[in-house]
Amino acid sequence: MEPLNEFLNTELVTLGKTTITPMTLVVVILVLIASVILARLARGAIGRLGHKFGDDRQGLVYVIQRLGYYVVLIIGVFTGLSLVGIDISTFSVFAGALGVGIGLGLQGMVKEFVSGMALMLDRSLRVGDFVELENGLAGEVVDIGTRATRIVTNDNIDILVPNSTFIEGQLTNWTHDGATRRIHIPFGVAYGSDKELVRKAALEAAANVPFTQPDEGNRKSQVWLTGFGDSALEFELVVWPSLDAAKRPSAMQAAYNWAIEDALRKYEIEIPFPQRDLHLRSFFETKEGEAIKTLGLKKPRATKASKTSKGSKSNDAAEAVMAPEETVRETADTPQGPEAGGGQGAHKK
Repeated sequence: MEPLNEFLNTELVTLGKTTITPMTLVVVILVLIASVILARLARGAIGRLGHKFGDDRQGLVYVIQRLGYYVVLIIGVFTGLSLVGIDISTFSVFAGALGVGIGLGLQGMVKEFVSGMALMLDRSLRVGDFVELENGLAGEVVDIGTRATRIVTNDNIDILVPNSTFIEGQLTNWTHDGATRRIHIPFGVAYGSDKELVRKAALEAAANVPFTQPDEGNRKSQVWLTGFGDSALEFELVVWPSLDAAKRPSAMQAAYNWAIEDALRKYEIEIPFPQRDLHLRSFFETKEGEAIKTLGLKKPRATKASKTSKGSKSNDAAEAVMAPEETVRETADTPQGPEAGGGQGAHKK
């Protein structure tokens, strides 16, 4: 035992009036280990307690967990140093050197740490939110760390995004306030199609998709005629899906496209192929009609428009414009969205 005591009390270095020995290092290490264990226990206890407050409070619980973890660790470090009689002021020289190191090589790490703290305290981004970045990356936030935020895409791919990216760039948060979003599903039909029948088919398709929200006030499924393309009348099915569906934009659009195709096929509405009209001006100096006759071709018949009721009353786009404005979120009609041909009402920062 005597050799062991001599080894543990061997002087390694002197900081001010405090002598550092192997025993001192052992005590500091044990205190740090105990601090880490206590910090993890505190984080787990806060998490279990947070489940009693419901899902809407989980973002705040997560912030308290992370801050509490760091606070316990910092207290543990200072406690360990105090137990061995080390005066914190003796580290002023090392603090100065650390400051120079941060200024030269660690500024990026400090920047990400501060950005992470800002995100947790600001609560504009919370665990469980479905977000889209400027570069088109979209996924669910599963962890906000000290250096990076982990996002999981719908293909179950984990992507680490530096925290400063959310602070400095534009961010679309599709689930910020827990409300559903409006999306636009474009489709086209042949010229001459009955607009009322197209509208009926599209609304029926929307109703057959299980995650379409029921009509309520200004939030209702609509069909808009948005343009006249080279080969088709261009429509948009405007719907309000559930919040869970908004987190899966690609699958959501595929589901609506499938339902629309089924409905158009049911009502025998033609989905046109790209078309080009060829006008034969001359054939060996032969006029158009004579040239067609010489080639043994038949002159194409003009497409007859289907008979529709006069004075169509079902103009959803006009109704949307004239509807009373309850909220900007419900009446703005600019198409936007991660992959669904446009979303409505997403929170941007």
